[in-house]
Amino acid sequence: MPLSFRLALFYFTFFLYAGAYVAYFPAYLAARGLGAAEIAWVIALPAFGRMIAPTAWGALADRTGWQRGIVVFACVANAACFALLPYMPGFGAIAWLIAGTSALAAAALPLVEAITLGALAERPGRYGPVRVWGSIGFIGAVLGGGAWLDLRSVESLPAALTVCAAACVAVALCLPAGAKHAAQKAGPLVIGRPAQALLAAGFCMSAAHGALYAFFTLHLQREGYSGAAIGLYWTIGVLAEIVVFLYLPTLFRRCALSTILVASFACAVVRFLAIGWAAALPAILLPAQLLHAATFGAFHAASVAAVQRVFPPEAQGRGQTLFSSVCYGAGGAVGALLAGWAWETAGPALAFSLSSGIALTGLLLAHTLKRAGL
Repeated sequence: MPLSFRLALFYFTFFLYAGAYVAYFPAYLAARGLGAAEIAWVIALPAFGRMIAPTAWGALADRTGWQRGIVVFACVANAACFALLPYMPGFGAIAWLIAGTSALAAAALPLVEAITLGALAERPGRYGPVRVWGSIGFIGAVLGGGAWLDLRSVESLPAALTVCAAACVAVALCLPAGAKHAAQKAGPLVIGRPAQALLAAGFCMSAAHGALYAFFTLHLQREGYSGAAIGLYWTIGVLAEIVVFLYLPTLFRRCALSTILVASFACAVVRFLAIGWAAALPAILLPAQLLHAATFGAFHAASVAAVQRVFPPEAQGRGQTLFSSVCYGAGGAVGALLAGWAWETAGPALAFSLSSGIALTGLLLAHTLKRAGL
């Protein structure tokens, strides 16, 4: 099989699994009898894993050249986790299973990104067409999963996740082997004020999405939406994300990074208020989901580019790893836990209003980056 096909196939199968997990796993946990706070804890556990585990696995992969082997191991861990999930008796057992699996499997996607970028080094323009198959897989999962759950119980989800993870194992075996790198000495990482503001803003944006990733499906179920409709609204967000990625070169030429970041946070403030208070109205929910283009797509691209500006060339790898840990690790975990507390205290309106408030804090932090010339 051609290299690009193998890489694209992995992204497709991995995000097929990820889409089903993100969109429908909270509903599965609710069907198992877990409360809002317990669901939030389980959803937060993989984010806690992303704070440390990818860096440790990445160091091992660089020193040994076992990139492909570690990816295969991570996918096997995911498949075993969801095969065992129906037999876990309650919250404690489920939490321990997800926590252990998160530590073992957290490096799968970062290492595949490294394999892909290395394999396509002489053809960097091929990355976009390869990576977009991940978004297509995600869309397939949320659309197909919604239609499936209209016909079958959500308790069938672990079987579907097991099949998807097993497919990832098969495809991962066909990936190129990684390269071994000699260990290099590096000086201490200096984090200046612009870098501090960027890290804090990234933390806020990820935390603001906590209610969305933990409770969006449950929120729409409460409002009477069908499984197919819920899958469609998830899909709308991903399609908007794809569109903004396609137009990123033009966006970056016309706008400063700080402007893109500030605009992304402004969209997040509006988006989460709309979802929290008016999700029952499709005329409001549709544009709110389209704003995913800004709150994830534009923000992610601009923030990664900003990391390159605020950290020196010799610290690019550590800067990106630190941003990922603070933003998608710590921010994701804290956001899920806060959303669980707010949902259990007063329901979806408070949970999504809290998300909007966190986004407003991020907007103020992002605005300070203008003074840094970003």
